[in-house]
Amino acid sequence: MGIVSRDAIQHFQALIDEVDEPLQSTFKNMHQGYPTETLVRFLKGRDWNVAKAHKMLVDCLNWRIQNEIDNILAKPIIPTDLYRAVRDSQLIGLSGYSKEGLPVFAVGVGLSTFDKASVHYYVQSHIQINEYRDGVVLPLATKKYGRYIGTCVKVLDMTGLKLSALSQIKLLTIISTIDDLNYPEKTDTYYIANAPYIFSACWKVVKPLLQERTRRKVQVLQGGGRDELLKIMDYASLPHFCRREGSGSSRHSGNGTTDDCFSLDHAFHQQLYNHIKQKALTLESVAPVKQGSFHVDMPESDPEGSEIAKTIESELHKLEDQNGLSNSIDALKINGD
Repeated sequence: MGIVSRDAIQHFQALIDEVDEPLQSTFKNMHQGYPTETLVRFLKGRDWNVAKAHKMLVDCLNWRIQNEIDNILAKPIIPTDLYRAVRDSQLIGLSGYSKEGLPVFAVGVGLSTFDKASVHYYVQSHIQINEYRDGVVLPLATKKYGRYIGTCVKVLDMTGLKLSALSQIKLLTIISTIDDLNYPEKTDTYYIANAPYIFSACWKVVKPLLQERTRRKVQVLQGGGRDELLKIMDYASLPHFCRREGSGSSRHSGNGTTDDCFSLDHAFHQQLYNHIKQKALTLESVAPVKQGSFHVDMPESDPEGSEIAKTIESELHKLEDQNGLSNSIDALKINGD
């Protein structure tokens, strides 16, 4: 770490030391005993500009306080049938760990429908997984591997991605903005698996809009990417949709729910939900747990995020128009025959 970096961290630390309660308490809860590493994440998120990183972190701390994020793991999505519906339509899970000890999160981008609950439930669920990752999964990995582990890798399955994904852009932009502003630099690498043409077309136009540090994190795999992923993780940690040779792996290409890390019956989701229920019990003596989603302030996307979302939407519309024209031509050919 260079002199400039050390100076930036020291300056940033001095500024954060001056913030009052309750910001100090929520910062302590957030950094989990690693304040310097947390400051570095926010500095990276603002290209080492101390003033911008300071504003970003203070805004994050205020967001956490205003939305009671420190207690979100005590707010279960109930009843269980509703939570199962959320899990069946917002596909994410922990499949294992890389050889370096980084948690491997699998995300079913193409087959997530986000159509079984309101936006607030999906946002609540996403933040709960973030908080469980930061408060439980990463500290356990740090203890197990004997060194600080503060990031994860994500494997994004594009199987089933269709033009109808256009309807999900608003929700995905909200979730992405929450991550960018409040959980910066938490993902080491994004691996894209089973990418269809629609992804490739969007990626070509979106890639130039991304910052260099973000572009470097994205690796598009050949097909399911099994052989490439086995270089960084053992077979047991491969997401189920990457285990088959070649491309086109489906959601259920594992051996049942024990392998399908998206399933509520998978060990990760059972542990997460049990953790949330136990947390909720500690608060029930103060106030009974109410049914209904836990509303979180929806952040406005930054200009870069808005431009990317608009670009994706525009590209999908173009593909939709081309697809419609292609279908019309096919219909004319059939009628002509």
